[in-house]
Amino acid sequence: MAEPRFTPVELPVDHFYSGGWEHFVGGGVAVFDCSGDGLPEIVAAGGASPARLFLNGGDMAFSQGAFPEIKGVTGAFPIDIDSDGLTDIVLTRVGENRILRGTGDCGFAPSDWGFDGGDRWSTAFSATWEAGENWPTLAFGNYVDRDDPDGPFEACDVNHLYRPEDEGYGEVTVLEPGFCALSILFSDWARRGAQDLRISNDRHYYVSGGTEQMWRFDPAPRLLAEAEGFEPVSIWGMGIASRDLTGDGRPEVMLTSMGDQVLMEWDGTGYVRAPYETGTTAARPHTGQDGRPSTGWHAEFGDVDNDGFTDLFMTKGNVDQMPGMAMDDPNNLLMQGADGRFHEVAAEAGVASPHRSRGGALADLDGDGRLDIVVINRRAPMELWRNVTEGTGNWLAIDPVQAGANRNAVGAWVELRAGDRTEAQERTLGGGHAGAQLMPLHFGLGAETGGEARVIWPDGTIGPWVTITAGQTYRVTYPGEDWQTN
Repeated sequence: MAEPRFTPVELPVDHFYSGGWEHFVGGGVAVFDCSGDGLPEIVAAGGASPARLFLNGGDMAFSQGAFPEIKGVTGAFPIDIDSDGLTDIVLTRVGENRILRGTGDCGFAPSDWGFDGGDRWSTAFSATWEAGENWPTLAFGNYVDRDDPDGPFEACDVNHLYRPEDEGYGEVTVLEPGFCALSILFSDWARRGAQDLRISNDRHYYVSGGTEQMWRFDPAPRLLAEAEGFEPVSIWGMGIASRDLTGDGRPEVMLTSMGDQVLMEWDGTGYVRAPYETGTTAARPHTGQDGRPSTGWHAEFGDVDNDGFTDLFMTKGNVDQMPGMAMDDPNNLLMQGADGRFHEVAAEAGVASPHRSRGGALADLDGDGRLDIVVINRRAPMELWRNVTEGTGNWLAIDPVQAGANRNAVGAWVELRAGDRTEAQERTLGGGHAGAQLMPLHFGLGAETGGEARVIWPDGTIGPWVTITAGQTYRVTYPGEDWQTN
């Protein structure tokens, strides 16, 4: 197996996620290609500082791009809301949430889609296209109610759902009870052909009586219970990562927290906690002498060494000065072996930053087929690391698109067969901690030089199995017969 190695990359300006207690949480990044060259740009939340756009010039050379000066931003999420082929940006904020319309060539302007951004402390976002709709359903997770005079404890705010009208958005639907959401994700975890909304909640403020939540829309929103396969655990929920790790077609779910990180796996009837021996708990710092509990934020799955086994990156960092939690709290890079167990390599790989990390991303920023790392920090500059691992396996990437509504095929599943392994990836928008990416789905292949892949589209159409070759990025158009390499 290749030994992961990363080198730091200098950005044109130092970027901090700054601010007081309302910015102890949040601090995410949006990763997406707005220039059309296949290389992703980055929008970074700034908190009390303005959000920033970093343009990708290739070979890991970034420059600061023009971007509306907006402060109070907790998270940034790429999405093509009007399906015009230009990526838009949703900004969650302390205050009015904003939707910026993509105007082409990495330009962004205020949208005019009837969206009322409210005046909450919003910390999470996800979106899906419900059946028959031309516009997406937008979900916003809100944290503590800033107007509650008895808060902040037991003062969790409600969450908001925006369902489309003929064009644009009208009144908001309230999802309650709310238990201080920090991450939300629409996912077809049950493989029933429609996405449900998972909400990860922070028990630090709901204190008691709250849980993680799963909402189903059929069509009125309702909470799922344990009898329907959803275990309502109570944790200090910070972030969500979702990926099929076992080849059974159902996503495992990683939930970051203070103390134990929780991996949920499907046991045939419902989701249960993975055994401690899996190696994903990451409860305490793996370097230094600080033995206090560790605080997890952003989690993301990806095959860092392209060996065919999905790995896990997690940002870590004290909320601010919580004395019961570790202060020197390095990020985790957990590599999965053939036996399904994970082991820690962040320090050796060069990405075990001890800063108060928040949002992040695993993404191929230079187009070499190896996943690089972006991390946003409080009280320290944003960090970017280039993956320079030698001896990595083969790879490929697949980008499903369709004409008309839901251009990026959110909710589609891409299934891959390579050698004796099968893997499925779902295209989702949201999860993580306060950020997301909208790029081709990346697969590591190990020694395999190709395989077969197909797309199961959001409307249930099953595309044909198509022979694919390693080292390529494929753009596949609905209904799935047309596969083109970039």
